[in-house]
Amino acid sequence: MEYRHLGRSGVKVSEIALGSWLTYGGSVEEERARECIHRAYELGINFFDTANVYAQGAAEEIVGRALKDFSRESYFLATKVYFPMGEGPNDRGLSRKHIVEQCHASLRRLGVDYVDLYQCHRYDTETPLEETLRALDDLVRQGKVLYVGVSEWSADQISDALKIADEMGFDRIVSNQPRYNMIQRHIERRVMPLCEVEGVGQVVFSPLGQGVLTGKYRPGEAPAKGTRAANPEQSVFMRELMNESVLSAVEKLRGVASDLGLSMSQLALAWVLRRENVSSAIIGASRPEQVEDNVGASGVELSPEVLERIDGILSGVIQTGS
Repeated sequence: MEYRHLGRSGVKVSEIALGSWLTYGGSVEEERARECIHRAYELGINFFDTANVYAQGAAEEIVGRALKDFSRESYFLATKVYFPMGEGPNDRGLSRKHIVEQCHASLRRLGVDYVDLYQCHRYDTETPLEETLRALDDLVRQGKVLYVGVSEWSADQISDALKIADEMGFDRIVSNQPRYNMIQRHIERRVMPLCEVEGVGQVVFSPLGQGVLTGKYRPGEAPAKGTRAANPEQSVFMRELMNESVLSAVEKLRGVASDLGLSMSQLALAWVLRRENVSSAIIGASRPEQVEDNVGASGVELSPEVLERIDGILSGVIQTGS
């Protein structure tokens, strides 16, 4: 496993991180989740990502229990705040009240005294940005949070947050967690260039396109039973990728992976990690074998010729946004 700085901060995180969205506390039983987390740790993954809203707190509890077997200093733990955690008007968003209360709740569920990275899961248009940043800065000063990040924020939102932090002396955002993979490249246009200049690292989720880039879904075939695409509740996150054009293009990537002696997953992860601004790529795993395969992408370098070949194959399905 190789490690990279999280943005321009001094801390180093594994190139591959293990997440818990749609898995732990939900479709994956706790013992299997524990096996995946322990195997990840054994293979050098030190970055574990979760969120309070994942399975309404259950994911944090499972991740926390699994990590109890390791010294707290040996891993980097991230969670998030924003989405509803109750029915009340203040049980959501990025107000000072919600941030502070949910940080304390996450610490209890995770069973730790502090989280390494606390992330704003989305941007809150109803709360003044200064209020949000001041609340986060207070948590940093209290030692309950070591670093602050965001997820799925636009370039303008990130820029505004950095400007306010600099003006007010608040702790700066060190990371952004966006969706990014071979097909969904929206952040390349504005988010990534801004973050490269400002020292904000990308901690990308869905680097395998919800499994589409692993080649498990074939064109002209219905998704196999038990897969994410066959689950009505989870397939909603895959609408932009589950079509014949994308699946047919992905099928052609098998030759590229084979020529390089890589699995499809390793090729997709190596592609994401080719960018220096990407600090880590978050994977999801329901079996330890998946973790083992994905870790094989760390340190893999793709030549300009290979990257050009990939772009040629995917040219008709790449999503770049406006």
